[in-house]
Amino acid sequence: MSLEKYKVTSTINLKDLPTKEVDEDAKKALKKIRKKISDVQNAMYAEGKYGLLICLQGMDTSGKDSLIREVFKDVNASGVVVHSFKVPTELELKHDFMWRHYIALPAKGKIGIFNRTHYENVLVTRVHPNYILGENIPSIKSVDDLDDAFYHNRMERINQFENHLATNGTIVLKFYLNLSKDEQKRRLLRRLNIQEKNWKFSDADLKERKLWDKYMFCYEDLLNRTSKENAPWFVIPADDKPTARLILANILLEELEKYNFTEPSLSPKLLAQIDDFKAQLNKE
Repeated sequence: MSLEKYKVTSTINLKDLPTKEVDEDAKKALKKIRKKISDVQNAMYAEGKYGLLICLQGMDTSGKDSLIREVFKDVNASGVVVHSFKVPTELELKHDFMWRHYIALPAKGKIGIFNRTHYENVLVTRVHPNYILGENIPSIKSVDDLDDAFYHNRMERINQFENHLATNGTIVLKFYLNLSKDEQKRRLLRRLNIQEKNWKFSDADLKERKLWDKYMFCYEDLLNRTSKENAPWFVIPADDKPTARLILANILLEELEKYNFTEPSLSPKLLAQIDDFKAQLNKE
């Protein structure tokens, strides 16, 4: 599997990128990758120098929740923390737009997953600019003040934020699940047709679907402006869930293996005493 093709390294047009790839052995292959990811996370934790932030973005029904469940199910539960960012609370709105994300960052040795991320602040708020007014920004009097320059400035603040994280030992990997509009329709109908899935449906899903083209414009703009070498975006074909999970898992493992995490060795003093420690325990 060639993984470099998913990485955003130059200007992209989402219409030119595939939304579907199918690997018939994806489920079987993922099981092997999961174990390797778990081993790497254990070594990362033991070494204690790096943390990992995984950012997941995608349209409704793109498969973010199930991807998290399937890709990370073999990783030590205490080593993974998932944050799903919803509408900002009253307290969060009293701080700058990055505050709630900063305080949720993973500690060194752990994997933090942002299911919807700080990019909502240049995505949903760009599609629905009236949301920005709730932030009470002194320079913003009305939605008429929210031009492209405002959102591009925010994107640059995000680039600086991620550069700061990378400099201080947080590995930042960002994944956009590239779902087709036809596949979203199929998945929404499935939620309506299967009673056990009804709870997942919201009429808001249909309202947002009508804004599909605007979302695609905003996604394309942020992908092109915020994919950096120390915090790259990867565009994952998402119409086939098992394959999407395998692609992401392969990218994740390949990126983490670049760091050659190693468990710390015992001090020479303790190493010299290992036989004595064994003898003490065997005498009990």
